[in-house]
Amino acid sequence: MKIISYNVNGIRAAMKKDFIKWLQAANPDVLCLQEIKATEDQIDTEAFKDAGYPYQYYYSAQKKGYSGVAILCKTKPDHVEYGTGIETMDFEGRNLRVDYGDLSIMSMYLPSGTNDDRLSFKFEYMEQFLVYAQELRMERPNLIVCGDYNICHKAIDIHNPVGLKNTSGFLPEEREWMDRFVDSGFIDTFRMFNDQPDQYSWWSYRGATRERNKGWSLEYHMATETIKVRVNRAIILQEAVHSDHCPVLVEVD
Repeated sequence: MKIISYNVNGIRAAMKKDFIKWLQAANPDVLCLQEIKATEDQIDTEAFKDAGYPYQYYYSAQKKGYSGVAILCKTKPDHVEYGTGIETMDFEGRNLRVDYGDLSIMSMYLPSGTNDDRLSFKFEYMEQFLVYAQELRMERPNLIVCGDYNICHKAIDIHNPVGLKNTSGFLPEEREWMDRFVDSGFIDTFRMFNDQPDQYSWWSYRGATRERNKGWSLEYHMATETIKVRVNRAIILQEAVHSDHCPVLVEVD
């Protein structure tokens, strides 16, 4: 199974940049999207059906044009779970899950900390999600949490770790949470295969940072240790340019 996760920073904007053509070429079995910034009725769902994705699930934020996640599937999942059941997390449409047999795949969009209020909200979300993920694993032990974590875990994941150490997305508290998340039983699938620096999935629109590869690694396929042996490949697809983010891919048996 080929799974791609992609923060599109507005699905309607991405679709104006040959997103469908890219999707057909990439050909994932499951596509997890974040920051769709739209409701289902605002999206050209027929275009996705024509591209081979008849099963589409959208979980939008209550605020129009903001946040939201989606999952597009070639084959029908056994179960779809919208949200987490935690109101303070769900009103911004940040978690959506599909189950195939014993495998669960979640599209998650963790909040950014653009100011003090949002940083406080981000920390609250992180703690609630850590508990939620541990409880979910009791029911669904083979879990992949795909998406935009809005956190660079280690110094290798950011282009300027010293200069950005006090910036949200690379704060010590955020990195410590990622440590705890991994220690609770998750594996960074990309780093299973690639230990090289300068492997990024987000670049600011300012200052030609993408051309200079001054980026951040914010996207992860975090898989539970129970399925480590089933992971065959994990890569970053930097050639996709529909967003300030790029997609990440993982293949599992």
